[in-house]
Amino acid sequence: MTRPVLHTPRIELHPMTPEHLPLLHRLDSDPEVMRYLIGRARTPAEIEQFWRPRCADTAADELGVGWWVGFHEGEFLGWWDLGRSDSPPGSPGRLAEAEIGWRLERRHWRQGLASEGAAELLRHAFETVELRRVWAETMAVNAGSRGVMRRIGMRHVRTDVRVWDDPLPGSEEGEVVYEITAEEWFRNTAP
Repeated sequence: MTRPVLHTPRIELHPMTPEHLPLLHRLDSDPEVMRYLIGRARTPAEIEQFWRPRCADTAADELGVGWWVGFHEGEFLGWWDLGRSDSPPGSPGRLAEAEIGWRLERRHWRQGLASEGAAELLRHAFETVELRRVWAETMAVNAGSRGVMRRIGMRHVRTDVRVWDDPLPGSEEGEVVYEITAEEWFRNTAP
């Protein structure tokens, strides 16, 4: 299996490659985009160190998971991710679950694009990759991402309060974990 190009009414999701690095630099250079992740913009060196191996990761292709970059009429929106989880595989060579994530340029916030792309990744996760569970996490104070999780049918399963060496503002409220199972997704999308 390879990661396909995925389509929604407004978004084309392309498998991430090294040619997308300049777009990722632009995205991670915005401190507001990075607010709930590291609390500041990444430096160019940090961006390279973080993204270069992810852009070159073709091992995930065999499982149908990985990173996608989204475009609307050729304009870069951000990225979506269906990431390998630390859970035990359902069977040799297959995943049982994965983590979903997204990050959009600020000018594309509050337009339903994060939800639209994430919903398509869920469809791919359950129909094509045949995962049993998809989960996501964010800071409890990140209302935008929590809203996306709810809109795509995920449910809150727990809040973890962690002790951080260098806590971000709001981290005292904890990290929330949301999930959706294949059974729930198929039930919610049935005609």
